[in-house]
Amino acid sequence: MKNTDTHKVVLPTGDISGKATAPAFAQIMNLLIKILTQLGLLKKDLDYHVVRASMVIIYFFFGYQKWFAYEAQGLIPFISNGPLISWMYPVFGIQGASWFLGVSEWLFGALLFLGFWNKKLGILGALGSCVTFIMTITIIPFMPDGWAASAGGFPAMVGNVAFLMKDVVLFAVSFYLLKQDVMRASLSAESAKAS
Repeated sequence: MKNTDTHKVVLPTGDISGKATAPAFAQIMNLLIKILTQLGLLKKDLDYHVVRASMVIIYFFFGYQKWFAYEAQGLIPFISNGPLISWMYPVFGIQGASWFLGVSEWLFGALLFLGFWNKKLGILGALGSCVTFIMTITIIPFMPDGWAASAGGFPAMVGNVAFLMKDVVLFAVSFYLLKQDVMRASLSAESAKAS
C-alpha cells in the first residue's frame, strides 16, 4: 500500500501553496531595511569611511611584509612576470624592489589616511592606489601556470592568479575613493569660491 500522506508546510497565513512566499519575503525585507535605516548604517558617509579605512589597513600590512626577505622571495614570480613592474629587478635588485614596493604602499596608505581630513591628499593616495592595482592586474595574463590545465585552462585559475584577482576589487575600491575625493574636493573649492 502506497503512502499518499505528504508533509505540507503551512505558512502563518494558513497558505500551503507557497504563493504567499513573495509577499512574506517583501515584508521581511522591508522590515530589515527599516531597521538598518533606523540604526543609521545607511546615513551619511559611513561606507566611504569604512572603504577608506580598509584600504589604509591593507596598505599597512602589505607594506610591512615588504621589509622581509621571505616576502622579497615570494614576489619573484609576480615582479618577474609583470609587464609594467619587471623593470624593478634590474634597477633595485630583489630586496630593493620589495623595499620600493613597501615604501610605495606605505606612502599611498598614508595619503589615503590623511584623506580623512584632506581630500587633495586623498586624491593622491587613491590615484597611486589605482596605478598600483593596474600594474598588478596586468600580471594576470602573463603568470605562468596560473590556469589549471586539468580543468581546461582559462578561466580555471589557480595559485598566483587566484591571489591577484583580489586586485580587481581593490582597483575598483581605489577608483571609488578617487571619484569621491575628487567630487568632494571640487565641491569644497566651489563653496570656497561662493563665500
